[in-house]
Amino acid sequence: MGKQILNIALADDDEDDRLFFQEAIDDISIRTKLSLFNDGQELMDYLNLPNIILPNLVFLDLNMPIKNGMQCLKEIRSNGSLSKVCVAIYSTSCSEKDIEDTFVNGANIYLNKPNNFSKLRESIEKVLQINWQYHTSNLNRDNFLLRL
Repeated sequence: MGKQILNIALADDDEDDRLFFQEAIDDISIRTKLSLFNDGQELMDYLNLPNIILPNLVFLDLNMPIKNGMQCLKEIRSNGSLSKVCVAIYSTSCSEKDIEDTFVNGANIYLNKPNNFSKLRESIEKVLQINWQYHTSNLNRDNFLLRL
């Protein structure tokens, strides 16, 4: 993505997971601006504000109170001004149904939350290095689930 700053948003109700994610982002040499949200409603309220710089990539936890990741994904995909935002599902769920449902509803990639920092850092870096224009035009079930 060159020298530009990559705007990233993370919606996750687990404070420890948000801090872990922030540390991993800070440890990666890609220039980023990270916005953190406690739940899906906070994220959607932000995304619907007028005149904001939209994130290039949104990481969504699936299981959140108030508004979950699937609800956010559907809202993002049904909103014309948000439809170009790339969405990475970031979840502890390994359920085939969750993976399939998020794929069908327009997520760009599915990433299981790793259980250690180096794997988290590696997986986030891999996601940030994706050429999204190419990735989304060739998206299929095989390249949807990020495997390390």
